[in-house]
Amino acid sequence: MTEVSSNKTFGGFIRKYKATAESLGGLSTQWNVFVPSGAGPFPVLYYLAGLTCNEDTGAWKGTFLPVAAAEGISLVFPDTSPRGANIEGEEESWDFGTGAGFYLDATAEKWSKHYRMFTFITEELPNLLKTLSLPLDLTRQSIFGHSMGGHGALTLYLKKRNQYRSASAFAPVSHPTKAPWGKKAFSNYLQGGIEEGESYDATCLLQQVKADGNISILVDYISTFAEEHIRFHAKHLKA
Repeated sequence: MTEVSSNKTFGGFIRKYKATAESLGGLSTQWNVFVPSGAGPFPVLYYLAGLTCNEDTGAWKGTFLPVAAAEGISLVFPDTSPRGANIEGEEESWDFGTGAGFYLDATAEKWSKHYRMFTFITEELPNLLKTLSLPLDLTRQSIFGHSMGGHGALTLYLKKRNQYRSASAFAPVSHPTKAPWGKKAFSNYLQGGIEEGESYDATCLLQQVKADGNISILVDYISTFAEEHIRFHAKHLKA
């Protein structure tokens, strides 16, 4: 693992790291970590970005850092897909392939070696974070995101209820099996196509857990609610 950069911001710092990811077929991936001032350890809130974005989009454009600093929350910004797999068709469109991993584990043979962002974010990335000398409390995790990343945040939360305390989303693709973007992604990434895609569809997953009243989800459709979302997660992460 390599530290790519480090910058002071809002009393704390934000660092970019680079590592080889086993879950992404041995490809290199990058992520940003914001750590507020203080001794910590700090709870961890993951931000998943949308189509065509990368690990810098939310970190530098999302206006999340000052509120996270005030609340004493660490933020983690992973990339949106593997990069450099050199798979035919990977670079042909903006809504599929590079920058559009849809936060799932591909099962179609062509994509299954590298396109496994679900496993990377839920398993490998937390393990990588544990190896860093940062005051992070990985027993307290939550997740949020925008658009495709909102889809990712909702589905990861609903599939990993014991891992994340809360989830929120800005303008999420909340029913991807009925949306053009989701249909395209599921038809190509998943061997079982759209039917298999129901296991990555927040609307379908919510139907399975709706009898459980212990669900902590916030959804808005304008990203200017950034402060509200951070404070929503702070309530759960500090409980």
